[in-house]
Amino acid sequence: MLEKSLADIYLKVKLNFYRNIFSRFEEREASLTAVETFCVEVIHALNKPTISQFSEFVMISQANAAYKIQSLIKKGYVKKIQSKEDKREYRLAVTEKFDRYYLISQRYLLEVSRRIGKRFPKEKLAEFEEMMAVINSELMPEIDLSKYINGRE
Repeated sequence: MLEKSLADIYLKVKLNFYRNIFSRFEEREASLTAVETFCVEVIHALNKPTISQFSEFVMISQANAAYKIQSLIKKGYVKKIQSKEDKREYRLAVTEKFDRYYLISQRYLLEVSRRIGKRFPKEKLAEFEEMMAVINSELMPEIDLSKYINGRE
């Protein structure tokens, strides 16, 4: 039952995102491919990773990662930022164009959060928030972002 509930919620979030993306295809130039979408979302999640960190996380060669990153740079979703400490190092950052794209999925999560806040009493919300924090910090160890995250904003 719990597995089905989590799967259903995850599916609805994804489907809402995909529906909104497809509905905006005509408005956007240089649409992202599915793989590019995944890549830029990983770059966003890792918060300014190096190319090496990105390639390590997605488990592809640095050459393959560099190729994918170049495509995202050309399409205006990613930029390279030179490190002030080590001029040889570059960090990958998402652009405002990606932020506008990402808002599509965030709006839905904000709306669902608002609905949750209206539907449940504060005590249950506090318990739910605590449970979500434990799930995030303890029960999903396969994704350890701490070694990638650079000053999470």
